[in-house]
Amino acid sequence: MNTERALLAQARPRRQAGRDLAGVAVITIAAVIGYLLFPDNLALLTRIVAVALLVLSLDLVTGYCGIATLGHAALFGSGAYAAGILSAHYGINDPLLMTLAGVLGGALAGLVSGVVILRGHGLPQLVLSIALIHLFHEFANKTSSWTGGSDGLSGISADPIFGTFEFDLYGHTAYVFAIVLLVLVFVLLRLLVRSPFGMLCRGIKEDPVRIRAMGASPKAALLKMYVVSGAVAGVGGALNAITTQVVGLDSLSFTLSAESLVMLVLGGTGSLFGALSGTVIFMLFEDYVSAANPFHWLTMVGVLLIAVVLFAPKGLYGSVAALLGRRREAGE
Repeated sequence: MNTERALLAQARPRRQAGRDLAGVAVITIAAVIGYLLFPDNLALLTRIVAVALLVLSLDLVTGYCGIATLGHAALFGSGAYAAGILSAHYGINDPLLMTLAGVLGGALAGLVSGVVILRGHGLPQLVLSIALIHLFHEFANKTSSWTGGSDGLSGISADPIFGTFEFDLYGHTAYVFAIVLLVLVFVLLRLLVRSPFGMLCRGIKEDPVRIRAMGASPKAALLKMYVVSGAVAGVGGALNAITTQVVGLDSLSFTLSAESLVMLVLGGTGSLFGALSGTVIFMLFEDYVSAANPFHWLTMVGVLLIAVVLFAPKGLYGSVAALLGRRREAGE
């Protein structure tokens, strides 16, 4: 019995590493397929990657921690404005430094948001998140000397990466840069969610009373996860600012927050793969139906979401993963 347990313990890290490599391979293959299918629309694919980072960050607090929020775009927008202000006002155009500024800006916004939102539970928590996104939006609008207000923050530019790879008009460098950032964030988050800290956050979602009885502080752990989530969302915001060279108030909008939650539910909460798949499916479907039928595309998007909620309540990826898991158990 002890030998079997030892073998299982040794095999588990190998399986996890294999899944990590498989995830990286899937992202890379999907990126290549996207490049081949949409060579003239790399801006859309880069935008999908930026929003995917936002949805991943939302999954950390909603899917893994059970925090209800409709204001997560505040973190994304803070990262975007931090990167944009660094370039437009201080002339620092290095993409890596701009990305770092986005990380810091998003993390700071995550700290502020976490302190406020974690004071409530359930519906009050949701209301606090909605209030926060409106406050962030209004703050950016009023400080127009720094943010550009309703006109947007312009004058952003990015130097060649490592002094070699220029951001061309066709978006090749921007797309590759986005995929590299996505892969790095994905690997780091895979390590995070299965670490003792990640398991603690899952335990808080399931039974916070028991976690508190064990001597841990649920609020402190959730606040740390909110800061990490802000850093990830900040990477997405910085990527959006670097590649579009403008930051508008829409990056701090309630609409973006709500859509990111929809994408997460569409793919499946509590799964990094679900967050990624939900983002890609929603944004490609939205782009296709809005071009095919510009007058009724919202109806088609609504029908898709209703069908998923009714027939695949765990999300598209979550439902497929659950089905495959049941078949594997039945086969054994």
